[in-house]
Amino acid sequence: MAEISLNRLPQTAPAKRSFFTWLVGAESKFHAKDAVQGYLFALPWILGLIIFIAGPMLASLYFSFTEYSVLDSPTWVGLDNYHKAFMGDDLFYTSLGRTFYYAILVVPLTLAGSLLLALLLNQRLFGRNIYRTLFFIPHLTLEVAMAVIWLWLLDPHLGPFNYVLKSIGLPEFPFLTDRDTVIPSLALIAFWAGVGGNRMLIFLAGLQGVPNDLYEAADIDGASVWSKFRHVTLPMISPTMLFNLILGIIGAMKVFNIAFVATRGGPAYGSWFFALHIYQQAFEFYRLGYGSALAWIFAVVLIVFTLVNLRISNRWVFYQGES
Repeated sequence: MAEISLNRLPQTAPAKRSFFTWLVGAESKFHAKDAVQGYLFALPWILGLIIFIAGPMLASLYFSFTEYSVLDSPTWVGLDNYHKAFMGDDLFYTSLGRTFYYAILVVPLTLAGSLLLALLLNQRLFGRNIYRTLFFIPHLTLEVAMAVIWLWLLDPHLGPFNYVLKSIGLPEFPFLTDRDTVIPSLALIAFWAGVGGNRMLIFLAGLQGVPNDLYEAADIDGASVWSKFRHVTLPMISPTMLFNLILGIIGAMKVFNIAFVATRGGPAYGSWFFALHIYQQAFEFYRLGYGSALAWIFAVVLIVFTLVNLRISNRWVFYQGES
């Protein structure tokens, strides 16, 4: 029997796509119609991304290389704004250091508190949904309103905290009026607002995703509560911890509202955070070019912190399915 060569079979030429079908990523005109409908549904989001996020970001990147105020046209100065930030701005390193100090206080406390609260609320408690709601309510409070309330609570003369201290014979404590205590006091406010917020809910979701058979196997082996937490719970929720850690660092480094309302960066620049420095340069001194340069430096710092955390996460983060 003669062999049939596959090379002799007629080859079907691929259908030619028009420019329109190629543009929308479709294989044919029929699929192109569905693709266009999908793009139309996504069009409001795409326009919002371009107009309100990508556009201003590109504009600020350009302005960072210019000397620009509201009244004058941008004048190209190259890297002068960046050189001024690192070499000629006395408050640059001060504000950056204050921000790092605040983040070092807030992030570990908030993560540990949120995890502990999530562990408690993950137990079979009577009315636990009510407790979850009560702990989440402070997170819904506007930061400005929260700062005003805490400004009264920590007032050195009229605040309830100092009233209690005086009633037991202790001196008044300068929560927000001393440069050595203002950042720990602001960290206390941030801890109160953030410990029962989104991070708690994310930890709860992670805890509820831990397979029960792992705990049952640990019980059979006679593991203690601490051993189960250390060898089962922590590894299984480590991706959740990494996610909360990155969001916590970014959120703490961007602190603005609380300090702006409660202290205005004082006393004596004791709470002069980097976001306040950007705001002052851009919107009080109208140095929009220099303020844009500071914002991009800040963005690079946050990106570096995020990449470092992702790089070292393989040492302590466990993903199911990986060997």
